[in-house]
Amino acid sequence: MTEDLISKKELLDLTGISYGQLYRWKRKNLIPEEWFIRKSSYTGQETFFPKQQILLRIDKILNMKDGLSLDELADVFSPTLGEVEMSAEQLLERNIVSQISLDLLKEAGREQQLYALEQIMMLYVLDKLLMSGDITRQEGALLIDVMSEHYYRFTGKPSELVLIRKMGVPSFMLVTAGTEFYFDNGVKVVLRQPMGTFMEELKLKLG
Repeated sequence: MTEDLISKKELLDLTGISYGQLYRWKRKNLIPEEWFIRKSSYTGQETFFPKQQILLRIDKILNMKDGLSLDELADVFSPTLGEVEMSAEQLLERNIVSQISLDLLKEAGREQQLYALEQIMMLYVLDKLLMSGDITRQEGALLIDVMSEHYYRFTGKPSELVLIRKMGVPSFMLVTAGTEFYFDNGVKVVLRQPMGTFMEELKLKLG
């Protein structure tokens, strides 16, 4: 599958930001280096961006920049968090996850007294996708397994969560951001979501 891209000119026209703002935000790590994709065009070399991700990021920057400094924004958008440990009660009190997700985690035999950051992230993603109706409880159990077993491999790295189905049978994958993959005609990509988006939301909730 190919990624939907937007050119730099189209991006600047669409968002109303300046060339200087775009590259200042890049230098401040508000926009990842790997999102600046150089490709050949009929005018020579041109810069493109992953359309969905860059538009979402610029919208967030524009909405948050009045309340936070660029350094504070960079911290929000960085792919890692500091050391965090929280109990199930704390996660519920702070409205980070619902009891439904904690019950599903218990059914999967992965309940713990305290949850570290990677597990909180897994619970947050599970809860968000369950509550939005993007996944079923059965798929939630699969998500718990794949994130519990493999998410640590992407610590500090851009990654994406992918849900595919073939003949109604679901399967989750964690892949490096921007990875191209191809399937036979019987496979449908149901969901492809940058993990960085979930992390940004979680950081704001953890404060």
